[in-house]
Amino acid sequence: MFDPHDATVRRFAAACRRRDSAALEAVLGDDAVATCDGGGLVLAPAGPVRGATEVARLVIEVLGGRAGAELTVESVNGRAGLVLRHASRAVAVAGIETAGAGITSLWIVLNPAKLGGWHRR
Repeated sequence: MFDPHDATVRRFAAACRRRDSAALEAVLGDDAVATCDGGGLVLAPAGPVRGATEVARLVIEVLGGRAGAELTVESVNGRAGLVLRHASRAVAVAGIETAGAGITSLWIVLNPAKLGGWHRR
């Protein structure tokens, strides 16, 4: 069965891996919002980042193809989301909300205190 949310997240993940800002912006809604939780332990924007262009820049910085990192599509809060791991340790988990074929919201957890359950053993 085709799931539009899943397909959108997979397109977004592929664009992240390529660090392709134009492809990211094409998947993001014009009024997309990204909120990061660094927990004061990891550098993260203090407030929401708004707009496709700014969210794409943030996503490339936070989730984009880092050497030695693996970005996977996994279930996050019961829906397709993204997990970034480096050496089997989660460094970011993104919950994603979509409308149609576009992403409207991202919640990116960067706080290491909240990522332990996502590490691979």
